[in-house]
Amino acid sequence: MLAYPHGLWFTGDSYFYVGYALRPAPAPSKTLGYSFLLRALEPLHSLTAVVVLQHAMGLAIAVMAYAVLCRAGLPSWASALATLPLLYDAYQIELEHLLMSETLFMFLIAGALTLLLWRVRDGRGPPWWTALAAGLLLGYAVLVRSAGAPVVPVVLLCLLLWRGGWRPALAFGAAAAVPLAAYALWFHAERGTYALTTSDGIYLWGRTAGFADCAKMRPPPDEAGLCLAPGAAERREAPGHLIWRGDIPPRRLPEPVVSPQANSTLRDFSIRAILAQPGDYLEAVGEGVGRAFSPHRYRYPTSTTERLYHFPDRPQLFPSGLAYAVRPGAPGTVLADAMRYGRTPAPSEVVQPYADRLIGYQRHWFLPGPAIGAVFALGAVAVLGARGRRREVLMVWGSAGTLLLFPIASADFDYRYVVPTVPFACLAVGLGLSALRVRAAGEDTGRTDAQTLSRWWGTPGSRRREKDRASVP
Repeated sequence: MLAYPHGLWFTGDSYFYVGYALRPAPAPSKTLGYSFLLRALEPLHSLTAVVVLQHAMGLAIAVMAYAVLCRAGLPSWASALATLPLLYDAYQIELEHLLMSETLFMFLIAGALTLLLWRVRDGRGPPWWTALAAGLLLGYAVLVRSAGAPVVPVVLLCLLLWRGGWRPALAFGAAAAVPLAAYALWFHAERGTYALTTSDGIYLWGRTAGFADCAKMRPPPDEAGLCLAPGAAERREAPGHLIWRGDIPPRRLPEPVVSPQANSTLRDFSIRAILAQPGDYLEAVGEGVGRAFSPHRYRYPTSTTERLYHFPDRPQLFPSGLAYAVRPGAPGTVLADAMRYGRTPAPSEVVQPYADRLIGYQRHWFLPGPAIGAVFALGAVAVLGARGRRREVLMVWGSAGTLLLFPIASADFDYRYVVPTVPFACLAVGLGLSALRVRAAGEDTGRTDAQTLSRWWGTPGSRRREKDRASVP
């Protein structure tokens, strides 16, 4: 807060969220769950307050993970150890300081999983009213970042695996649908179609453009022009960068790429490419996953984008003339929006020597790619070995894996898609360890899991009573 008192700006996305917070209207390219939060905080007229709240959310995510692991029977020191990447990873901290949706997104998912896992000690599924609250949180998380949509069916499936889990699963699914249905109705009222966005087609086109071969796909005439020329240099560009170029085939469609008609055409073309060339598609997705777990940090999708995930040594330069959510009678450039929202003439500020200290910290203190890969691998092992708690571990690890894979599979690899998966991958490993510990203690004493937990993790009074009974002849 001393180094960057007004937060950090992510070129493009931060401008978008602030613009739509000041002038709310459903956007074709992104859902506005984060803009709703900014709108709620707008009366404070403080960018500092937004960033303070986001850091509080980051701390709360670690506290929730710690509490769930302690309730699961993991020793407090081990539970704390599992939260270290959440608390001290420099990229986690930098992401919390950005005026971006990721921290709110992680916080909502962590809150939902905490509610669902709170009775992990008893080995029972959550009651329906807890599942209902979790569904509302996770449904709103999808509005913050649409990449959270696949997490809903993952959690729903895990709830159904519990004995008698149909009731909490029904409550969870119905609650998750409420914010999504409300948003879709709003979108229809403004844009004439029931959807959350109309941009998934262009993102998926970018994912497939590098390998799509019209000779193999045989698309209909209206889609044939969407293939890039064989050997074209654009095929080697990162999808996350390619889709913004003005000379790509989708930009030559009769309608804008985010119109419902163009979006449907682009989506259909991309699905044809995936079905005709599944091996090429899996290879492209595998390359993205490989970047996430690589010891080398790539300047991807561009060096400019990757640099935004590092603490800067100079203030943000706002582009002149660019505006978001401009409506009749409500003009505003991105700089004017930033100044208006924060009531400050300097919405981006760098204060030394604190900024240099953070820059130095970020060079050394973070979870490298191979360590992230190891955490995911340990989570997979935990799913297989956590007998008695396999559903709980699967729910958390499946959520982490979905959050990692879905953006890569539907758009492109980006480091800000990797960082939010780490809290849940760490939590899955901790839950797996707790299951092994309880199982081992139960086998040693011949007690049930509940008796074992009462013996080892009960209150001081219960432990004293246990000792007193053991001393009676």
